[in-house]
Amino acid sequence: MLYILLFVLCILLFIFGMTIIRFGLFNLSANKLKTWLIKLTSSPLKGMLTGTFITALIQSSSAVMVITIGLISARIMTFPQSIGIILGTNIGTTFKTELITFNLDAVLVPFAVMGAVMILFPNKKFRSIGMLFFGIASVFTAMKGFEMLAHPLTSMKAIHHFIVSINDNILLSLLTGTIITSIIQSSTAMTGIAMGFLSAGLLQLDAGIAIVFGANIGTCVTALIAAIGGGNESRLAAYAHVWLNVFGVLLFIPLIPWLTEYAPLMASKKDVQLAHISVIFNVVTSLLVLPFAVKFGEMILFLHDKKPKTPIIKD
Repeated sequence: MLYILLFVLCILLFIFGMTIIRFGLFNLSANKLKTWLIKLTSSPLKGMLTGTFITALIQSSSAVMVITIGLISARIMTFPQSIGIILGTNIGTTFKTELITFNLDAVLVPFAVMGAVMILFPNKKFRSIGMLFFGIASVFTAMKGFEMLAHPLTSMKAIHHFIVSINDNILLSLLTGTIITSIIQSSTAMTGIAMGFLSAGLLQLDAGIAIVFGANIGTCVTALIAAIGGGNESRLAAYAHVWLNVFGVLLFIPLIPWLTEYAPLMASKKDVQLAHISVIFNVVTSLLVLPFAVKFGEMILFLHDKKPKTPIIKD
């Protein structure tokens, strides 16, 4: 029971760290974000590049989706303009996944101390930088916790049985990633957990890949919640986010054996392999949809709004 509690605390620490990082980066660039989102979405390609850059900047695809849906609700942006941003958020979020593969053990304590001190500064910019340092220390500490607790947790009969069962069942791994991510509201945290079990040698790579794919679907819950009461176009943007990830997962599920086989060519460590595969999944999915962004938007309108009021903007 103690190990489960510690594992939950690591999840909370990870999410806390990502949130602090997001606040820090957002505070440093908040005045420009909405302007970029509004001005640089005249075509799906511009929207995708803007969405990628801003998501990488504030380290949260969910935050960018919430901002986008808020702008749509306020009638500052239209649903068609959001399609490119949605494609970009999926690419931008992979920067976080790559970030957590680095080994920063030696600087975690200095980062935490320096960050805690800087957060107390009255200057907003110094406080924001302090949030970055403290958030990074929190995230990497949580990652270390996932790895250290993997073996003790799997010594528990129920958890051991569950890990064994998802290792032998891609669909169950996919559902696990989807459900847990929808609960903890962080696909990066779910990926971090999978990486911890991979590093401990307890999770097979193909199961880890399926978990990450499922996490991409689970993270859409945030956008769906944000769209509640936001008007019809806000709901359409949230549905587009869901369909993009569902389309990508359906496309990539048959490729899991191939990705597993060739993963060693990407990196020697399995957690790094998983991070690279996450990048491939998100980049390929968005690039495949980009040429058909107009048709994709029309499909969303057809499925969820039988009488569209806003014409799709063509590139």
